[in-house]
Amino acid sequence: MECTNVSKVTHFILVGFPYPSELQLPLFFFFLLIYLLTLGGNLLILLTVANESRLHKPMYWFLCHLSFLDMTVSSVVVPKVISGFMGGGKAISFGGCVAQLFFFHFLGCTECFLYTVMAYDRFLAICKPLNYGTIMNRRACLGLAIGTWLGGSLHSAIQTTLTFHLPYARGSQVDYIFCDIPDVLNLACKDTAFNEMVTFVDIGFLAMTCFLLILMSYVYIISAILKIRSAEGRHRAFSTCAAHITVVVTYYVPLVFIYLRPGSRHPLDGIVAIFYTTVTPLLNPVVYTLRNKEMKAALIKLGSRRLVISGQ
Repeated sequence: MECTNVSKVTHFILVGFPYPSELQLPLFFFFLLIYLLTLGGNLLILLTVANESRLHKPMYWFLCHLSFLDMTVSSVVVPKVISGFMGGGKAISFGGCVAQLFFFHFLGCTECFLYTVMAYDRFLAICKPLNYGTIMNRRACLGLAIGTWLGGSLHSAIQTTLTFHLPYARGSQVDYIFCDIPDVLNLACKDTAFNEMVTFVDIGFLAMTCFLLILMSYVYIISAILKIRSAEGRHRAFSTCAAHITVVVTYYVPLVFIYLRPGSRHPLDGIVAIFYTTVTPLLNPVVYTLRNKEMKAALIKLGSRRLVISGQ
């Protein structure tokens, strides 16, 4: 789309999603509650792992990174959505839009890499238990964690630069709940075919590569588990992977629906985005605490310790 008399854009308007006016206050409290629970649940995981020496393992080291990512990716989007329900938060500055898009894709891509690393960790723990401690040592864990963050920042820097080097019209409306690449590109005063192709190929390549690596890991994992003779051993091995499989599914289904299908935005994209940025970060701590005996025991121990301290 070509624009005439283009002036320097100073802000965008986040349209959000349609809802009846009588639901404005209930939605405000609903999203606020979900956001506070997300912060509290993920912070609880961080505190539990930090305070329980038995959880100082690679699996929980990566889980701490996931919890931090869930808190921050939710904080990039949800507070702005909440403020929009109060009537004064739909406008976002140009710089704020750039920052929101950058951090959303930075954190989202980092999470994608992290799920792959977590699958590799489970593969080593189940398929190569005798070599696990040697391979997944502290230095390897630190290197893998740093690699996920650096990879996510590089991906997001490229996408953000390509998106915002285009000219935009003043006072443009973003028909979405936050500044995301497809919706911002719709407002550009220049042909965006190249940007759309790069976005599709880049996100598609990264997502499919990570997904195939995760799938490959679980093919080996399941094969190894089925060779375990005792039913209790098989159940224990499956239980250590169930939480990771669950969160991978809740991550990839919205990703495919929003970014990896041809055509324009679907009306359901806004609902899927709400699930992805609001509900999924809350589900992760719930899944990992309810399906993990070590985490549940550590949480109970931490709670008992707090009660004893408060009672003194």
